[in-house]
Amino acid sequence: MKTFIALILSILISTYMFSQTPKKSESVSVNGKSIYYEIYGKGEPLLLLHGYSQTSNSWKPYVKDYEEEYEVYLIDLTGHGKSETFKETLSIKSVAEDLNLLINHLKLDKIKAIGFSFGGDVLFQLALLNPNLMESMITIGAVGTWNVDDFSQHLQTFTFKNRNNFHWLIDHDSDEKVKAIMGQFKNYKVKVSNEELQSIKPEVLIMIGDDDEGMDFNEIARVKNYLPKSDIWILPDVAHGAHEGKTKSEFILKSKAFLSKK
Repeated sequence: MKTFIALILSILISTYMFSQTPKKSESVSVNGKSIYYEIYGKGEPLLLLHGYSQTSNSWKPYVKDYEEEYEVYLIDLTGHGKSETFKETLSIKSVAEDLNLLINHLKLDKIKAIGFSFGGDVLFQLALLNPNLMESMITIGAVGTWNVDDFSQHLQTFTFKNRNNFHWLIDHDSDEKVKAIMGQFKNYKVKVSNEELQSIKPEVLIMIGDDDEGMDFNEIARVKNYLPKSDIWILPDVAHGAHEGKTKSEFILKSKAFLSKK
């Protein structure tokens, strides 16, 4: 019996380790910047994009949920993780342009994508830059428009002095990169107009926690009104990371059902 249990544990551990080992990982130069990515699994391309000041590591616990059906791309967006430190003033559109160039480098004609927060805002810009690229996208805690000046409390707390309060920052390779990310936060300003929303082609699922202090529900209503093929999923008693913790299982089920629609 002990031998059998040991064998099962060995298989489970091996499976877990395999799922966390990318079949490819590298840094490539796009738009004069080094951008890092990893690929897992097989199937249709699915991009998972992290939040501001996070890295692609934040999506690694989700790889096993998608890799049997999708070729999963984890990307360190411009200025983050193993990608090059910010060289210029933060622009969400510029980050999307870098991502679009990476996608061109990877020769991906059609993709599906999930973006959390900053990653979601980047997806809205990507949909405007390359209208025929995305078949569908899910954004979490993001509607494409956000201005840090409207949330002064975040500017006051999200500083290099307070960096130890944000545990995910340890995923970055240097204090220099963390300082650059936190210093650029004051420039986080992005706007998608009504006309731009109407032009977005992919089907969009917007996932919002009703306790998300960074979301303006008037803005959510505007986006829903003008975004042609969209659905809003509001989760009760949930904050910004609406795909995490107690809602993770439900998120996985709903996201896979949404992404599999033809």
